[in-house]
Amino acid sequence: MNGYELTKGEGRTKVNLSTHYMGNDLVLFIYNDNAHIGAVAVGEYDHKEQRTSTSVITRLGHKDDAIAQEVAHLIARQTKGPVCVIAGIHIDGATESEINKILDSARALANEFISKNPEVR
Repeated sequence: MNGYELTKGEGRTKVNLSTHYMGNDLVLFIYNDNAHIGAVAVGEYDHKEQRTSTSVITRLGHKDDAIAQEVAHLIARQTKGPVCVIAGIHIDGATESEINKILDSARALANEFISKNPEVR
């Protein structure tokens, strides 16, 4: 499975998720019409400790780290494998309601991706 794509929401709060594999490692892109690299998160499952760890790098002035970190943690915990999430969603003057819709959509997309792709579990 390479090149999987999902979309949720509409208008200013529309969010896209696409995937790609680098060997056995999963890379997810979460973005909107103003796609960019805002934050990168790497999630890793520690089989010995049975826990998930996530590291994040955020570009100056960007706030995409919350989405990148949460999705990387969720996917790594479910797949028990490495995942890199590149997030870039920009909305000029976003309201709190729009931000919450975007976060909810990103979570829903990650869960939908896992449920529709049993080979990643």
